[in-house]
Amino acid sequence: MLRAPRAVPAWLAHPFRWQRLPVPWAAVARGALCAGPLLAAGIATGHVAPGVLSALGSMLAGVNDRPGTRRTGIVHIGLPALATAFGMLIGASLRTADAGWWTVPALFAVGFLSGAGSVAGPVRSNAGMQMLAAAILGAGMPLPGAPWEKALFVLAGCLWLLLLRLVVRSPRPAGGALSGERAAVATVFDALADALGAVGGPGAEPARRRLTAALDRADEALRLRRLTSRLLRRSAPTEEILLTERFAAATALCEASVALLWEARPLPSRVADSPRRFAEALRTGGSPGRLSAPETSTPARGAFDQALLDAAVVFARREPLPAAPRQPTPAAAGRPAWMTVPGAVLQGALGAVGGRTRRGRGLFGPAGRDYGLRVAVCIATSAAVALLLRPEHWYWLPATTTFLVKPDLGPLFSRTVNRFAGTVAGVLLFAGAGLVPAGAWWPAVVAGAGGALLPFATRHFALQTVAITLMVLSFVYVSGAHEAAAERVVDTSIACGIVLVVGHLPRLADPRRRVGHRVTSALHGTEEYLRHVLESEPGADPTRRLALRRAAYRALGEARAAAETTAAELLAARDRNPDWLTVVTAAERIVDAATACAVRLDHGAHRPSVAEAEGLCQALSAMADALEDPRRRSAGPPGPDLLPVPDCATLTDVVAEVERIRGYAGAP
Repeated sequence: MLRAPRAVPAWLAHPFRWQRLPVPWAAVARGALCAGPLLAAGIATGHVAPGVLSALGSMLAGVNDRPGTRRTGIVHIGLPALATAFGMLIGASLRTADAGWWTVPALFAVGFLSGAGSVAGPVRSNAGMQMLAAAILGAGMPLPGAPWEKALFVLAGCLWLLLLRLVVRSPRPAGGALSGERAAVATVFDALADALGAVGGPGAEPARRRLTAALDRADEALRLRRLTSRLLRRSAPTEEILLTERFAAATALCEASVALLWEARPLPSRVADSPRRFAEALRTGGSPGRLSAPETSTPARGAFDQALLDAAVVFARREPLPAAPRQPTPAAAGRPAWMTVPGAVLQGALGAVGGRTRRGRGLFGPAGRDYGLRVAVCIATSAAVALLLRPEHWYWLPATTTFLVKPDLGPLFSRTVNRFAGTVAGVLLFAGAGLVPAGAWWPAVVAGAGGALLPFATRHFALQTVAITLMVLSFVYVSGAHEAAAERVVDTSIACGIVLVVGHLPRLADPRRRVGHRVTSALHGTEEYLRHVLESEPGADPTRRLALRRAAYRALGEARAAAETTAAELLAARDRNPDWLTVVTAAERIVDAATACAVRLDHGAHRPSVAEAEGLCQALSAMADALEDPRRRSAGPPGPDLLPVPDCATLTDVVAEVERIRGYAGAP
């Protein structure tokens, strides 16, 4: 008898995963113009230390040079740049003070702050990681200069990359100053067309997730645009208001498309063509042309065609609708204008970088403390070992640990394997480049090649490690450490061992602490959206409903990313934890079904009773609490017994998914 082939474990297969992404040619050009030329300028002028520090800053900024609008680039690069300069100031101050072994507790504190920042969103997580890396390099690299000078040189290198980001970019489509925002909204329509084409097939749910991600990116771009207008105290131009209205039309279309996804009936190709016409109209500034003929065979199809007609009306307008006057909140009514704007700007900036904390889960909440403790222990251990082994050149070991232990960068085992492989490959390439007769300039050439490779290297962590290793070895070589390449391999091996041991300690590796809070937040967001759908009156303004749906999907996206990382971890405690991916998938289907329910209720479907609606919401909320705290499961499955809601197929699906989650929340 032939045996069925065994599936490769996720923790073993993950190191070989490769992301399929388009080549960011503009970012490649910026990378080539950053570290290499800055290092070459330092060599040419005889100011090696400033050249190395500015090239180091541009390298760290290049890690954050991702696709997006100019304003998102300013946030994604600028905030980590400030943190990097601050970290260099801390590290250089420790070196100037000759802190010695006091460096270990100092890095423990910086590592704790860096790890705790991982719960606040990807931008602030990157800022914390680069602050920690700069503090280690500042404390260990033997470069002359005052601490404030080193910090300024690092900041100058970051700002050089940011300047290139504003100058060297892809060809601008039609749209002038709003080209990036227009492209982001056009991507939403393209993703919507892809989702409609996948209705009824196996790719429907992944297409819906890509659509949600496109909505998040477009929403971030437009919020940053509005934030800039408020910061400059100027009114939004007509083009910006029109684009906001078109994004609102796209959001309404997406809601109807989710209802079509729930119905799971394949659609004619002409239905998916209409959103693509809107995308092309945004890119070219023209008209969308003829759209698909309306059809009302189902409530979801009728809602989609109505939203399509509304979108056509929005695109046909050349002047925005008059805005309703905004009423000041009671707290702000007695304040002068100069006091209210900074607060709004600060609030918008924190939201724009994806760092909304939910239900008290801030930097020093349970998740933040666990993240911070994991990073701090690994950094302090590696720094202590490095000071024992290499008191003169100890910084590489904890710097390597920094890029390994951050819990939001992927599975720990996968990162460790890829880091070691990438370091070995980078060392070999650097050694090979040193054999080529190119005079004193060859390290700058290698640094430029590494900078050009860095944007492309986001496809795989090992490739990214190769690029960073080439650049750092160039900096170290120019600084005078010509025999450092072999030491890097040994130090990387030690760092990988420390991270694998310390990072898998029971308390630090418990996925409930690292994933549970995100899943709980997602379930609470799902419950809030479901409650609003079931309790809102017919004909109510859909703005609040759309905002809650977007918030629920955004929280579910964060929870899915954390659950996928945990599923690929090498954990002994895996069997004692829920299947987080199954829970997240069930919650996503609840939001999909609730969206379809909202569309059907708008078209006169049966409305559930107050008791039925309250029972569903309470059960979902109780299970979220049970998943967050296992002690709440001792009394048995949470919530009342649920029965399918009569005459409402969408809520029958909600009940089924709630029961699926209950199987995990109530399990012993």
